[in-house]
Amino acid sequence: QVQLVESGGGQVEPGGSLTLSCVCSGFAIKSWLMEWHRQAPGKQRELLGMMTTDGRDKNYPDSVKGRFTISRDNDKNTLYLHMNHRRPEDTGVYYCRQHGYWGRGKQVTVSS
Repeated sequence: QVQLVESGGGQVEPGGSLTLSCVCSGFAIKSWLMEWHRQAPGKQRELLGMMTTDGRDKNYPDSVKGRFTISRDNDKNTLYLHMNHRRPEDTGVYYCRQHGYWGRGKQVTVSS
C-alpha cells in the first residue's frame, strides 16, 4: 500500500530555515519522480520542485528558487523540502507527491 506522510510543519516566524519530511512506504522513492507542492490560501496548488530518479532536484518556480531545495534519503525512503529565508507568502499546505499518490499535507504558517 502506497503511503506518503508529511511532517515538520507548524507556525514559524519569517526568516530562518525549516525542513519538511515526507516518509514514504509501499514503494522506493529512488525509483520514482517525486514532487513537492504547496497550496496557499485562496490559490491553486503549485509545484515547488521535483526530485528525479537519478537524484537531481529541478523545476523550482521563481517564487522559491534559491530559497527551497529538495533532497532525499533513500535508506529512510524519505523526501525532504528545505525551506530557507521563510516569507509570509510561504504560508500554505505542503504536499508531497508520487505519480498518482499524494500525502495528506502539512500546514506551514509563516507569521511574526
